[in-house]
Amino acid sequence: MKISFKGAHYPKDVILHAVFFYVRYGVSYRDLEEILAERGVTVDHATLNRWVVRYSPLIALAAKSRKRTVVGSWRMDETYIKIKGEWAYLYRAVDKFGDTVDFMLSERRDEAAATAFFRQAIDGNGLPEKVVMDKSGSNLAGLENINVLLVLAGLLCLAIEICQVKYLNNRVEQDHRFIKKITGPMLGFKSFRSAQATLDGIETTHMIRKGQLAGRALPAHRQFINLAG
Repeated sequence: MKISFKGAHYPKDVILHAVFFYVRYGVSYRDLEEILAERGVTVDHATLNRWVVRYSPLIALAAKSRKRTVVGSWRMDETYIKIKGEWAYLYRAVDKFGDTVDFMLSERRDEAAATAFFRQAIDGNGLPEKVVMDKSGSNLAGLENINVLLVLAGLLCLAIEICQVKYLNNRVEQDHRFIKKITGPMLGFKSFRSAQATLDGIETTHMIRKGQLAGRALPAHRQFINLAG
């Protein structure tokens, strides 16, 4: 699906290059405003924020639909993100080779949130054969809910193997580091929507960095821009 830039007062490439730069390098909006001004592009920090909130989720949606197929052994975990001074939870999963499976920001860390994450990840990637996680009771309950649904649908043979061994989950915990490296200098977010949109962009650039999208020979910013269609 092609993303519409109707009504935008700047060229598509300028907008998407600015969004890419923000979500890939974690600079502040005011710093990005200054960087762009040095390159002859005059745009204020509030407009930059609107671009990220508007376009980053659409780019992430395109990336999820176009990324290479993940394998059936997943590592799942959540990490913390500060929004308006309060902690929120970024649910994430990678496959056994480190490719991003899916991600979801939630205001809560509980069974309902874990179930919603697994539903989303399965809708986008199909059923895994196995999921490795830590000893979290809510994550276990969330995946058990998925297995109950499979049993009720007469699909017991597709029930997902659950493996709660912390040291096997090192791959996803290490994968969190790239996300935290970018969000750390941002010093928290002012709204859930802004956080969600920014994380969509950060996760997309991380998938590009890992070579999960077509056109891997292209520069990262060009792969990002090409996702807009």
